[in-house]
Amino acid sequence: MLAPTIYQREYELNEASFKLGTDTLVMGIVNVTPDSFSDGGKYQHVDAALAHARQLVADGAHLLDIGGESTRPGHASVDEEEELKRVIPVIKAIHADMPHIPLSVDTYKANVASQALEAGAHIINDVWGGLREPKILDVAAQFKCPIVLMHNRESRSYEDYVPDVLQDLQTLVESARAAGVSDQQIWLDPGIGFAKTGEDNLELMHHLDDIVALGYPVLLGTSRKRFIRHVLDLPVDDVVEGTAATVALGIAQGCQIVRVHDVKAITRTVKMCDAMLKKVQRD
Repeated sequence: MLAPTIYQREYELNEASFKLGTDTLVMGIVNVTPDSFSDGGKYQHVDAALAHARQLVADGAHLLDIGGESTRPGHASVDEEEELKRVIPVIKAIHADMPHIPLSVDTYKANVASQALEAGAHIINDVWGGLREPKILDVAAQFKCPIVLMHNRESRSYEDYVPDVLQDLQTLVESARAAGVSDQQIWLDPGIGFAKTGEDNLELMHHLDDIVALGYPVLLGTSRKRFIRHVLDLPVDDVVEGTAATVALGIAQGCQIVRVHDVKAITRTVKMCDAMLKKVQRD
């Protein structure tokens, strides 16, 4: 068995600091939306979102991802004003309570990203990788913050599926670099569940090492996704084992950050994977 490629990165983001290249990082999800596919409406109010954030950190989350617009299939778009009303108070509250915890804002809107960073967020997580609002790349360059460039398309229109995904991601990287984003700040996300069928998702899970080979840290977001629910034939809140399986496969191929709902269980999965892979690296 080959040891996965691991990229070394260190980040000092005001009070929050963290390192890539040793342990896999767990990013806990804080959805402040009424319609997210698994926990919509649970954490809309600031007090509930803060309590949830505290629990995620207690369960082992290294980072938190705050989102104000659902990205589930068929979701209703949220205008900028509404998204700001949802995420900014929550980011401010979590940052004030736990300033040492890196916060990511899950948005594709440039102004939302900018105001979130001003409010205490440290990372931009864009499910469109800068395609919807290219100015978000300028925001990342201005703040010198990490930005997650996720693979996505308006429709599933591939000529050669995996090579097309790789080329799309490379194009996103080139656009980010052209906007002044440094390689140090670029992370990639394969976009599992976006513009992909269930079979596409399963196939791409076998090529995560090809995405890692593009030269950037990879964030994997498979938590409770439909393809897992379909394989297991289980409801959205009962697929933690399936999520754990995808996380383990991702870590074995070099993914360095995993974005999940079930932090306690997945933290244990991550810890075991890291222990086994460190043995491979030593050998």
